[in-house]
Amino acid sequence: MILSQGSAGTSADKIDPHLNELLEHRAKFLAFLTARVSDPATAEDILQAAYTRTLEKGGQIQKTESVVAWFYRILRNALTDHYRRDAARGRAHEGLSAETPESYEMELQSNLCTCIEGVVQTLKPEYRLALEQIDLSGESIADFAKAEHTTPNNVSVRLHRARRAAAKRLIQVCGSCADHKCLDCSCKRRV
Repeated sequence: MILSQGSAGTSADKIDPHLNELLEHRAKFLAFLTARVSDPATAEDILQAAYTRTLEKGGQIQKTESVVAWFYRILRNALTDHYRRDAARGRAHEGLSAETPESYEMELQSNLCTCIEGVVQTLKPEYRLALEQIDLSGESIADFAKAEHTTPNNVSVRLHRARRAAAKRLIQVCGSCADHKCLDCSCKRRV
C-alpha cells in the first residue's frame, strides 16, 4: 500500500484521524529522509514503512504531542534501523570477502575423507593416474590428454569411469560415510 497525498480521502479519515495531517507534510518528510540516505528510492521505502508503523501505533500519540513531531521521531528511529541493517550487511560482506577461495579449499581438504587416497591407489593404473592428475592435482583435461597422447573426449570417458570405480570402492571401504560424500569423515577405515 503506497500512501501519498492523492490517497488521502474519506477511507483514510476512517483509518486514522491524524493521517491527513501527516500526508500534508509528506514532501517535507521525504526531503528529510533523502538528505540522510542519499537515495530517493530508499527514502521512499523508509517513509512507507514509517506510515505503516503509524497506522499500527497511531493510538500512542499523546494529546499534548504534535502529530508531526511524533512522526519525525518515528522517522529518526526508522533511519537508525536502516543504518544498523546496512552496517550489519557491510560486516557480513567484509567477512565473506576476507575469506579467499584458497581458505575454502583448505577447509574442504581438511574435512575430506582421508580414505580417498588409499582407494585411488587400488584402482587400475590409468584410472588412478587420471584421478590423481585431474581431480587431485587440478590439471585440465586438455593438458592431461596432450600428455597422454589421446583425445580430451577419451580422457573424459576414462575420468568418468575412474570416478565411478572410486565411488564404488569408497562405499566398500567407508560404508555410510561415503553416502554423505565423505565430508566430515568419521568412518573406520577398512582398507
